[in-house]
Amino acid sequence: MQALNFSAYDFRLKNSENKVHIFDVIRKKFVVLQPEEWVRQHVVHHLIVDKKYPQSLINVEKQLTIGRIKKRYDVVVFKPDGSIALLVECKSPSIKINQQVFDQIARYNMQLNATYLMVTNGLDHYYCEMDYTEEKYRFLQAIPDFSR
Repeated sequence: MQALNFSAYDFRLKNSENKVHIFDVIRKKFVVLQPEEWVRQHVVHHLIVDKKYPQSLINVEKQLTIGRIKKRYDVVVFKPDGSIALLVECKSPSIKINQQVFDQIARYNMQLNATYLMVTNGLDHYYCEMDYTEEKYRFLQAIPDFSR
């Protein structure tokens, strides 16, 4: 897999059924290593190792219903009170981050109301903080480290 714009992390990999699998520390199982999964696992490790978010507050690949359509978000980080601190949309490194990707995370966030949003393809990362009172957002250099 290609190098991404994240720190280097120790991943557990295995070959099974002629496919490479990577261990997901959140789902506690090996999953097929696809380009988007490579990005997702880097995000998870970035949150845990670099940003100090507890694993217990991170959720990966869960179903979300928007209207009548079932979708799956990539990564959500909860606050200790159960509200959502961060919603992350991961794309394969070959996918350019464009308005369509931002529209996708915005649709998901209409249901989730996260404080922070992150969009990444592993090479380019975009972060923003939501302001629901003013109905706007502002771009950030990075998401904040975990704090209680």
